[in-house]
Amino acid sequence: MLKIAGKIVTHEEEYNGTICFDEESGLITEVKREVIESDARQFPEGSVIFPGFGDIHIHGREDVSGKHCYKEDFTSASLAAINGGVLHVADMPNNPIPPIDNESYANKLALTKKSPIHITLYAGIGPETRPLSKRVPYKAFMGPSIGELFFHNNQSLEDVIQHYVGKDVSFHCEDPEVLIENKDKPTHESRRPKEAETLATDFALYLIEKYNLNGKLCHYSTKEGLAKIVEAKKRGVKVTCEVTPTHLFFDTSMLTEENYKWFQMNPPLRGPEDREAMVEGVLQGHIDYLATDHAPHSIEEKLKGMSGISQLDTYGLFVTYMILNLKIPMQTIARICSKNPGDFVKPYLPDRFGKGFGVINEGYAANFSVLNLKKPVVFQKDMIKSKSGWSPFEGFQFPGSIESVYFLGKEMHAT
Repeated sequence: MLKIAGKIVTHEEEYNGTICFDEESGLITEVKREVIESDARQFPEGSVIFPGFGDIHIHGREDVSGKHCYKEDFTSASLAAINGGVLHVADMPNNPIPPIDNESYANKLALTKKSPIHITLYAGIGPETRPLSKRVPYKAFMGPSIGELFFHNNQSLEDVIQHYVGKDVSFHCEDPEVLIENKDKPTHESRRPKEAETLATDFALYLIEKYNLNGKLCHYSTKEGLAKIVEAKKRGVKVTCEVTPTHLFFDTSMLTEENYKWFQMNPPLRGPEDREAMVEGVLQGHIDYLATDHAPHSIEEKLKGMSGISQLDTYGLFVTYMILNLKIPMQTIARICSKNPGDFVKPYLPDRFGKGFGVINEGYAANFSVLNLKKPVVFQKDMIKSKSGWSPFEGFQFPGSIESVYFLGKEMHAT
């Protein structure tokens, strides 16, 4: 029997206590509130124990073709996750050989078995696809993005979505016709304007409501788009949404001739008012997940204008910024980084994970992300574990650090 003790934060409460867990099964056996047992491992002053963080939107790049493993693979993505205090991830399907049917999904899933943490896979929705025989999360790219899994207009998307009634579908909301209309504009931000997100939001919400989907809208970036989601939730639409660290921290006011290629992504950076709206959305409980959209590309590819930002390595460090600089309550952090990601992947988890992830209670996986809120750290290039080899946060001093991470009762190290 192993034990850790200290300040524990969940989505419901904060308390001092001891967590007991079985190293063999990797499950929590008992939680003792307001009791610090002397034989438990304790962490330095300022440390906080969260249920293990989960990032439900990454691009691990590996598939059976192996064509993009030079960017990232499931081993390097897992090490970057552990480095960032993340204990489970969900990988997107826009690969050279996308997982779009039972066989291709099973073939990609087999590649995840070497990972030291758990990886959930999305299946892709594209022209002519149909649901798989088992329950999985699906991803639909509404407009052109990285890869070939996308639609050229809304009607072709609905023609396919009608076959996914009641399924779990996440949407990348950028209207394809708006993107086509603006493809010759001078900047990436003007080629993918705010209207692309807001119009696609309307259509995604329509599809979610009409076809009774369990919907999730990815990486929100606009004030208007988020307002539409809030209104839909109020009328009972089954929809949740993500925000990335990038859209909480950066905006177009900091773009320069020197850095703009590094900050090219889909959706692009927005203005300060949109960034502030995303922060307020977290504070008000309107945003359900902190998800990185980790999109590793090589330095050479970024300099050529490839869209996507590498972010897994700094997930937990950014959480310390959210707590100490943005003043996000720690229970909110536990909700959007632990509980909700755990709930999202729970329907697809193997039995060995017990009751699942994201909760500190008997029968749940002994996954813990331990942050030290009194130990600042400057993030340096040599700290990166992603194959991409770069980070938008190089040289930035975070106000806290990652003290320890446990997966199924075992302390993990990004080596």
